[in-house]
Amino acid sequence: MPIYTIGMKNKAFCIEKFLKNNGGYAYLHEFIKNKIDPRDIKKLVEAKRIEKIKKGLYRLSNIQYPEILNMSFVDITKAINCSVVCLISALEYHDLTTQNPGEIYIAVPHNKRIPKIIYPPVNFYYFRKNLYDLGIIEIPTIYGNVKLYNQEKTICDMFRYRKKLGEDIAIEALKIYLNKKGADLLKLKEYSEVCQVKTIIESYVKVLVG
Repeated sequence: MPIYTIGMKNKAFCIEKFLKNNGGYAYLHEFIKNKIDPRDIKKLVEAKRIEKIKKGLYRLSNIQYPEILNMSFVDITKAINCSVVCLISALEYHDLTTQNPGEIYIAVPHNKRIPKIIYPPVNFYYFRKNLYDLGIIEIPTIYGNVKLYNQEKTICDMFRYRKKLGEDIAIEALKIYLNKKGADLLKLKEYSEVCQVKTIIESYVKVLVG
């Protein structure tokens, strides 16, 4: 029986069940293909039972993300498949900052056209290919992989944008990183050369390491 022929309460149950079976997310064309009326989708968005990520993309409101620190990382990945979590958001994931950013920092290729994101709040940074490709790692979740930069690349990016985001945040991240058991100074040096922040990072490393 088509979903739009039954009561709204049952419609909501069926739509939410469809989303759960679809990995928590669905595009508008997927709803239509499964005989779900777009008007019912709009009602559930207004009732905050589901959320609109961007035009044509929706997810369950009560979806859980046990594998990662920020559920919004998955939302952005679903909305923009080339997105890479970067800068302060990546610092947060790697436990390299005491900051609690109110928006998600995302890197995309410099020539990429990005659709409007309705939720969550996003701050986009456009990286040229050599900087965009460098240091990407993938975190597996039950909803798909999330791409973000590794610790070394993230620190280098923070020093690249230190005037805009705060040199104190970059220094704090470097200090925390150097005190970690797995700190790799050789890798940090290699990344800093590509990111053209080798001199400033080396100067701080000398002070912090002693």
